[in-house]
Amino acid sequence: MKLLKAVGALGLGLAAVNIPLAQATDEGWYGGIGIGQSKAKIHDERIAAGLLGSGFTMDSIQDDDKDVGFRLFGGKKLHRNLAVEAGYFNLGEFGFTANTTPAGTLIGTIKLQGVNVDAVGILPLTGKLSALGRVGLTYTEAKDTFRGTGAVTVNNPNPKESEGNYKVGFGAQYDFTRALGLRGEWERYRVNDAVGNKGDVDLLLLSLVYTFGTEQKRAPRAEKAVPAYVAPLAAAPAPARKPVLVIVPVIAKTEQYCSILDIQFEINQNTVQRETEEKIDKVGIFMRKYPKTTAVIEGHSDEVGSAPDNMKLSERRAEGVVTYLATKGIARSRLKAVGYGETRPIADNSTQAGQRLNRRVNAVIACATDIEGIAPVPARITMAMDMEFDTNRAEVRPQYLDELRKVAGFMKANPMVVATVEGHTSNQQGTAAQAMQLSQQRAENVVQAMTQFGVDRTRLVAAGFGETRRFAYNTSIEGQQENRRVNIILDFPPGK
Repeated sequence: MKLLKAVGALGLGLAAVNIPLAQATDEGWYGGIGIGQSKAKIHDERIAAGLLGSGFTMDSIQDDDKDVGFRLFGGKKLHRNLAVEAGYFNLGEFGFTANTTPAGTLIGTIKLQGVNVDAVGILPLTGKLSALGRVGLTYTEAKDTFRGTGAVTVNNPNPKESEGNYKVGFGAQYDFTRALGLRGEWERYRVNDAVGNKGDVDLLLLSLVYTFGTEQKRAPRAEKAVPAYVAPLAAAPAPARKPVLVIVPVIAKTEQYCSILDIQFEINQNTVQRETEEKIDKVGIFMRKYPKTTAVIEGHSDEVGSAPDNMKLSERRAEGVVTYLATKGIARSRLKAVGYGETRPIADNSTQAGQRLNRRVNAVIACATDIEGIAPVPARITMAMDMEFDTNRAEVRPQYLDELRKVAGFMKANPMVVATVEGHTSNQQGTAAQAMQLSQQRAENVVQAMTQFGVDRTRLVAAGFGETRRFAYNTSIEGQQENRRVNIILDFPPGK
């Protein structure tokens, strides 16, 4: 006896896919596996109608509409709010047993599996928890098996169908670490049951998600950071044998911009070279625009020679820059020269390249509240923002968006200016590679925020330096906070 289309439409649920925060990283690859319960909607009335059209009355029916489903998936996070994901899914096996008059039974089962490609929307709720929704395309294979007993016979016992369709979903993910997260998901798959009926299958499951290339350890949260790169309003002591942390309390720390100078010297030299004068001139421009600012000029040396000699050499280097600025109209009462000798290296002194980086002078200038009115010229101005990051995290806190909006306004008012955003980290825990990745992500997140205020992405470059350009020792909270920073370097191309 010919079997009418007996298996009803099968149900499809929806899976919420949460991508770990970048936080970390805002972009990155991830993969995972999920398992849970699947549930199909078996339409008993369609089965009864099919049997009736073939001369049978259905007396009773038992449905098997639940099974275990699973899926394997991988994806790429394109943005903090968007990812693309692909995978394989197996929704399990469902069936029914119908008893008929004349006496007989009809037994049917269906197995469903396939592949999918989804677009995933992400909404971060907290530092660890995200909500998300998805919509995607599926290609599902349905394999049916039918058999009859008694008066019921089946003409086509093994129909099979493969067809493209859609799926939707939503859910949430909680990140235990920057690499490992747990998702709770509900997905709905639209399927063809291989005998002409379409319906839904719901899948409710838990998934483990692993994000590649992230740090595996979350360092303890540091105490609230003090402002970095700010000079004292009063004279600071300059001991001869140990580093001095130069800081000043800032009332409105979320509106602070500083100009930072970084120049290198030749071996055993302390005079200002001609090619560095233009850089120092930028410090003078900044201080003339803000006549109430003060500056500490810090001198440093490599480890070649004795420690006392290096201390004196670093002091002479700092004093040379102070003298040069004084000739440019900056009152000496606003300038302080401090020598640190070889006590604050930022590179390996065992190499010539490292020694050269350590032979340097930094100018740390008390912060001003805006950068409007500084006419860009063919050189560079470094704007060091007092921006706090959670330990081993890269998310830009909302309170810093106003500062970034001001920098974006400056760039829009000066369309030839381009910017490099430098990310740095203290890296208390983890490898050098992990520190480099974290600093790169911090810079990328700042760049992304600036593009939202109308700056063309082609004018912005994100560069991570990890722990390679530290300004202080990581053995204290203050030093770690000094090293955990972002610099925005504004460049006006020569000849433009």
